[in-house]
Amino acid sequence: MATTTTAPAVKKKKSKRTVTKGILCVKATYNNTIVTVTDENGNVLSAASAGSCGFRGARKNTAYAAQVAAEKALSAASQTFGLRSVVAKVNGVGQGRDASLRATMGAGVDIVSITDTTSIRFGGCRPRKAPRK
Repeated sequence: MATTTTAPAVKKKKSKRTVTKGILCVKATYNNTIVTVTDENGNVLSAASAGSCGFRGARKNTAYAAQVAAEKALSAASQTFGLRSVVAKVNGVGQGRDASLRATMGAGVDIVSITDTTSIRFGGCRPRKAPRK
């Protein structure tokens, strides 16, 4: 009986991905602030929210909670992927809008531009006529 031996499969070493430019998405609601860092294609690099940073209840919608969440998301993205500059997109009306941008500048990440993507309310469709009595 002849036995055949095959060479063991060689694992390819995974190369470290570097992303120098990214998008910072900030969603500031009345109850929470969610900070997401993506690459230029929209693939999420890191994310953090005030709730995931340990803030609960009324403290989640404070400016300090948004600052902590932004620092956490940006430090993870810059350490893991080498993030250097971001385009900021801010959405919502909460207190964390400005604080998260200040934390971004404090984290050593350059902000190229700031865009407000908050939708504008217009009153909706015309209501149906009232039924006759």
